[in-house]
Amino acid sequence: MKQSSLELGVGVFVLLGIICVGYLTIRLGEVEVLRDNYYYLNARFTSVTGLKVGAQVEIAGVQVGQVEAVALDPKEFVALVRLKIKETIQLSEDAIASVQTAGLLGDKYIQLSQGGSDQMLKPGDRIIETEPALNIEDLIRKYAFGKLDKSE
Repeated sequence: MKQSSLELGVGVFVLLGIICVGYLTIRLGEVEVLRDNYYYLNARFTSVTGLKVGAQVEIAGVQVGQVEAVALDPKEFVALVRLKIKETIQLSEDAIASVQTAGLLGDKYIQLSQGGSDQMLKPGDRIIETEPALNIEDLIRKYAFGKLDKSE
């Protein structure tokens, strides 16, 4: 009788441990279990060189979302970027999205700048004003070795 109550106690303890670990995993990992605390916006860039899915989306250096998808528009040959933004962040319709580099040769991320309009973007809307990634290699090539193309 004592052994079965001991086994039951150990089983309950292990079950509670698994529940606690699961709870901490969800809370610390910011996993959305029941509802999505984000909305999605789209943007079109002429170049997103080095930008990857999962990259940060920031406003004033604070992460407010991440890059959900990067694809090529086969008709216009521009990059289509889908952004996942925290629902507490409201952007004006004239907001600007630009591809930035963390440090000199760091990872790429999207920097959002709030505009001055009173009209806010709705889920699924497109950010019209975008700035492409700065290509450091092209700059180094142009200024270190001179302009190779006389038409520039």
